[in-house]
Amino acid sequence: MHKTSAWPLALVYAGLIVYASLYPFVGWRDQGMAPMLFLTAPWPKYWTGFDVVSNVLGYMPVGFFLTLGALRTGHMRWAVWVAVPVAALLSLAMETLQIYLPSRVPSNLDWVLNILGAALGALSAWGLEKLGVLQRWSRFRASWFVHDARGALVLLALWPLALLFPTTVPWGLGQVMERLEGGLAVLLADSPFLEWLPVRDIELQPPLPVAEWLCVVLGLLIPGLLGYCVILHGGKRLWFLLWMAVLGVGVTSLSAALSFGPEHAWIWLRAPVRGAAVVALVVLALLLWLPPRAAATLAVLALGVYLSLINQTPIDPYFEQTLFLWEQGRFIRFHGLAQWLGWLWPFAALFYVLSRVWGKESRN
Repeated sequence: MHKTSAWPLALVYAGLIVYASLYPFVGWRDQGMAPMLFLTAPWPKYWTGFDVVSNVLGYMPVGFFLTLGALRTGHMRWAVWVAVPVAALLSLAMETLQIYLPSRVPSNLDWVLNILGAALGALSAWGLEKLGVLQRWSRFRASWFVHDARGALVLLALWPLALLFPTTVPWGLGQVMERLEGGLAVLLADSPFLEWLPVRDIELQPPLPVAEWLCVVLGLLIPGLLGYCVILHGGKRLWFLLWMAVLGVGVTSLSAALSFGPEHAWIWLRAPVRGAAVVALVVLALLLWLPPRAAATLAVLALGVYLSLINQTPIDPYFEQTLFLWEQGRFIRFHGLAQWLGWLWPFAALFYVLSRVWGKESRN
């Protein structure tokens, strides 16, 4: 029996699937059709390769992590046989609810593809177990990380996915204040509570170059410090640092390619960004032997400064047009996953590092 990061990751992915499946959550109404009519409807006449791939890939992590969680906690016999039906029921519920959303179209093909994705994910986890890969991962985890590193490992696994959603500043996650203010204003419209809503006297102004530069530095520094909270050895921290840098640059380039086209994949990597990235990596290299609790404390300070700066940065109209393409175009299937991770990841990281500063696990 082991504590495993698979269960929280499965819950995170299931929640994000619910959001992505029911977005934009407006216009709910009874359209006069039986909720599960789509199950007996003919196969859709029009579909694209992107739809097929996205429906399969979207449910693979759920099947994988449900099975992995069962395997890691000793429930070998029913791992696959429960994971796939659970994912199938989740998909069925989402497709059924879409019948009440005029902007979404339930599909029996989507449901079958979702089940296929969950089955592929579950069989992948089962195969890795049979090949002994999971045992090797357990040994690797025991030698690299402190005993209770689940929270940090979940956050580090989600960080690249959060970077897929377009950001105004490279690695600029957690920019929620402007949208939160607008959402609250709409929610409280025509109510007396609107007068209690704090409103800024002036519009947000474009950040000074030094503030934007500092956001880039901190955006890369924070996941590095998070890793230092659960990795003790300096040499292993250096390897982690190198892989984090490669992953951060690679995923940000992928996001730019998805948003603006493959020819613009590296448009974000301007000279100031390259300089800021080098500074962040040099600082992390100088901190290779920092004690874990000190790393958590420094991460708390970095997150406080970073969230203050990034939420004083306005969203420019060109960037909003990019977000519109994500929210209304073919990226809608990834919208919930990427957007919510991009918004909430720094706040979840702040909660975690605070727990390591104040909690018992900081002494591990």
